[in-house]
Amino acid sequence: MSTALVILAAGQGTRMKSDLPKVLHHVAGAPLLVHAMRAGASLAPEHTVVVTGHGAELVGKAARAYDEDARIAHQAEQKGTAHAVAQAAPELAGFEGDVIVLYGDTPFISPETLARMRDARSTHDVVVLGFEAADPGRYGRLVMSEDALEKIVEFKDSDDATRAITFCNSGVISASAKTLFELIDAVSDDNAAGEYYLTDIVGLARGRGLSATAIACDEAETLGVNSRAELAQAEAAFQARARSEALDNGVTMHAPETVYFGFDTVVGRDTVIEPNVVFGPNVTVESGAHIRAFSHLEGCHVARGAVVGPYARLRPGAELAEDARIGNFVEVKNAQIGEGAKVNHLSYVGDANVGAGSNVGAGTITCNYDGVMKHRTEIGERVFIGSNTMLVAPVTVGDDAMTASGSVITHDVAPEALAIARARQEVKPGMARKLFDILKKKKAIRDKG
Repeated sequence: MSTALVILAAGQGTRMKSDLPKVLHHVAGAPLLVHAMRAGASLAPEHTVVVTGHGAELVGKAARAYDEDARIAHQAEQKGTAHAVAQAAPELAGFEGDVIVLYGDTPFISPETLARMRDARSTHDVVVLGFEAADPGRYGRLVMSEDALEKIVEFKDSDDATRAITFCNSGVISASAKTLFELIDAVSDDNAAGEYYLTDIVGLARGRGLSATAIACDEAETLGVNSRAELAQAEAAFQARARSEALDNGVTMHAPETVYFGFDTVVGRDTVIEPNVVFGPNVTVESGAHIRAFSHLEGCHVARGAVVGPYARLRPGAELAEDARIGNFVEVKNAQIGEGAKVNHLSYVGDANVGAGSNVGAGTITCNYDGVMKHRTEIGERVFIGSNTMLVAPVTVGDDAMTASGSVITHDVAPEALAIARARQEVKPGMARKLFDILKKKKAIRDKG
């Protein structure tokens, strides 16, 4: 049976105290919404519908940035979760598969849990995701009879006996598209909040002779984010899990509590990560690499045996081949560093290619921007770039060539050539003493005045 996702992302999130829609606040470098979409994507859905409301344009843009085929439905007036799901019906017209309803502010539902929900649909008409709550608080309660889900009771509408139940509703629910939207059409707003509850479809289904059940997941998967404090808790939960998985997969971390992973970071076994390393989105580090302390990586690929840092920054488009070396206070952006090449000190390499075995001296800069356009620098293999060289792009330095320290290279350098581009040094004996005497006299006159 094919699957469609409906992801509810219409809420304003007033407790966030933010002009930014709640679902666009980040955990591990990605919006909460993207975490939900990424989990649902594990089911290879035929359609994904994101229901927007507050900040609809921004939310829709973020959804399509992650999945360009995502469909956007709009809930102009928030009247409850059933009303929100109903807005997705036109986008799923003619779809005959299953629908799973997710929430854009609940980022940690695992692919394994969603797969179990899909499997449960083979024997039940409606499947709800529940969890045993350490503190049930104001969650809706799942009233079970063996494996049958009798009903879901919202906290506002529950009595003391129902509130004693600890098996709680996550809000995630699945049914066939036909069943889901037929049941939603029958939902009433006759309740304490005057809203259309999605949870009411369970009772309606039972009243029509349909079966319903609930499967359980770990409470941590259902963590919702409604405030800045909960956002920080979500970040901490994600990082704790990511660090544990990295250690289990054979990654060495000297101080794991100081390492921060992105939502999609991939690190191979036998990689060493020193303290205070931050991974942004879209980073892959192959096995046996070494990421030294206080480095920041995003949008880059680090091959086997490469060394990065300390105090290095790899920006989007940085590609390090095997055994490449990027040293302290070096920034690399949209550049390929060849096998065994070294950029060890205080340099910026942007929009460039550095060939295998080349050495880029301290203080080197690829001057890639002319104020309007970016230009590339091509450095061949086994090239020696002298310290404090300015490479004014577009420019090419051929294989086995060399630039003299302090040069400003504005023209191509042929293979095996030495390029010197600096003013001739002049030495004037005794001139330093005379100059200091003149300056001291001027200072004395100024101080008296």
